[in-house]
Amino acid sequence: MAAVWNLPVIFLVESNGYGLSTPSKEQFRCKNIADKAPGYGMEAHIIDGNNIVEVYKTVSRIAEDIRQHPRPVMIECITFRMRGHEEASGTKYVPKELFNEWEKKDPIKNYEQHLKKNNLLSAERMDVIRAEIKSEIDKGVESVFAEPDVIPNTEYELKDVYAPSPQFHTTIPSESREMRFVDAISDALNEAMKEHAELILMGQDIAEYGGVFKVTEGFVERYGKDRVRNTPLCESAIIGAALGLSIKKHKAMVEMQFADFVSSGFNPIVNNLAKIHYRWGQQADVVIRMPTGAGVGAGPFHSQSNEAWFTHVPGLKVFYPAFPSDAKGLLLSAISDPNPVMFFEHKALYRSIQGAVPTGNYRIEPGKANRVITGNDVSIITYGLGVHWALETLKHQPEISADLIDLRTLIPLDTNLIFESVKKTGKAIILHEDTYTGGFGAELVALIQQECFAWLDAPVIRSASLDTPVPFTSSLEWNFLPRDRFAIQLKQLIAY
Repeated sequence: MAAVWNLPVIFLVESNGYGLSTPSKEQFRCKNIADKAPGYGMEAHIIDGNNIVEVYKTVSRIAEDIRQHPRPVMIECITFRMRGHEEASGTKYVPKELFNEWEKKDPIKNYEQHLKKNNLLSAERMDVIRAEIKSEIDKGVESVFAEPDVIPNTEYELKDVYAPSPQFHTTIPSESREMRFVDAISDALNEAMKEHAELILMGQDIAEYGGVFKVTEGFVERYGKDRVRNTPLCESAIIGAALGLSIKKHKAMVEMQFADFVSSGFNPIVNNLAKIHYRWGQQADVVIRMPTGAGVGAGPFHSQSNEAWFTHVPGLKVFYPAFPSDAKGLLLSAISDPNPVMFFEHKALYRSIQGAVPTGNYRIEPGKANRVITGNDVSIITYGLGVHWALETLKHQPEISADLIDLRTLIPLDTNLIFESVKKTGKAIILHEDTYTGGFGAELVALIQQECFAWLDAPVIRSASLDTPVPFTSSLEWNFLPRDRFAIQLKQLIAY
């Protein structure tokens, strides 16, 4: 990505010959890490990493040059590790002769000799510097030990996971027009681009092509290629760039071409985006759009429902709208939120569902579920395409009086409405497209059993997809999905 975008980045490699204990010759085939740079069209330099003067001059010269002529440059500093990767691993795997060889190249000792030789440092001045450094370290250690012991505060710890979200006082415009789900998503992005001049859109094929689902069609003409950027096929780099933009006070929207592809960017999502506010108070103002779901004959690599991967990770928010108006309002909320949001959009809804969508800019508050239908016999709790399956089932079974709850957001979760509904009806069925084992429905069942047990007249039921990959063939795919099983399970629950 740095090479394609000509980013002024120095990739500085501490080439010390080992991973933890595995030598470099068992890590890669080329002689040096720098040998990889030409494959990316990158300039590379190999220098003596133990020569302080050479490192300083090289980095300074290249840094100044790429400020004037932006491009990425790799600098491989050849060095050595005189201790273990960390304290526990030791150094038994390193040949003794390497220690003898590299001890002579100690950068601090050699730099001291260089300064003395050039009459830039006297023995007396060296003693003063060492004493100053020792004093600074000792004072630091003393101040830390003087600190009181940390006393856990659960409320504080939980609040520290997310950056403060904006207040939701936006009035929903009275005027509306009919939109398909996909058009509502596109309209939301357009409104957000007008509202937030610092917002950058990134993803594979989203610029001139408009994305594989045409959500960003025409955006390049409106906002230019600086703000609507095609990216290389490297999800982890896209997400890393998005986080970097957030650190520099920008906002970023990343489109996963398909939700399935997010696995290639999993690490920066769960270990960087999700944790960065808790670790050092840094906002991660990133929305990752996730075209998700089956029912369109796209097979096992383009049809997964993987929202549960992310509901388990503190620090992420997970939105999953079912209707065009919710899709627009929630996406605008997600982009306004300084926290990372995984925004799921069911592909089968893009062009099959339409409805009245308010014009202009408005927001829907996360963590507020929607009671789509009010009833007394059973609580149906679902989200995404499941809402429409439930509506279809109830249409064909008018004798069932159901409370149909559309969660809209999974994190934050509207437990108040869930518990209120279940306590009223005494029966609950959870419907989701994700596979049965480990799906978000299991969490909902556990919460209901714990909080509403005294009001239950029947076991809480989960209706979910089979524990298999998503099949290609239509008959197998619909057998995999819970739509038809849900209708049967609902009848059985009513009759319990």
